[in-house]
Amino acid sequence: MTVVVQIDNAAPPEDVPSAGEIAGWAEAALENDGRTVCLRVVGEAEGAQLNARFRDRQDATNVLAFPADEPGLLGDIAICAPVATREAREQDKALADHYAHLVIHGVLHLLGMDHDTPGSAQVMEAKEAQVLRCFGINDPYGANP
Repeated sequence: MTVVVQIDNAAPPEDVPSAGEIAGWAEAALENDGRTVCLRVVGEAEGAQLNARFRDRQDATNVLAFPADEPGLLGDIAICAPVATREAREQDKALADHYAHLVIHGVLHLLGMDHDTPGSAQVMEAKEAQVLRCFGINDPYGANP
């Protein structure tokens, strides 16, 4: 398995965890999948452009996942740094913890999980919490003991 991380220079460096941290979170969510994931941290303009192009929504969102239809490649993930930073601040979460959650969330989408129904959301959220616990990060949905 390979995780390729690119941090765009439009993303403020002080607001972005290291490429090594990001790759570690992705690898944990991938478990032993073996396929490559390309993860890019982008600025607000590119985040909005991607969201408009692929989801017909005008604002940037926190994370987008693009499954691949190519052997050996699981897909691409884009995380919008300014949105992630704002959300972490608004939710009073450590920025690195929020990034970990977004990376894991994106990888799980690439692996075919979704949150379109209450049942699928429960399964996906439980998996996110399980992977986050490996890093000592609390359940972002508030189900920690």
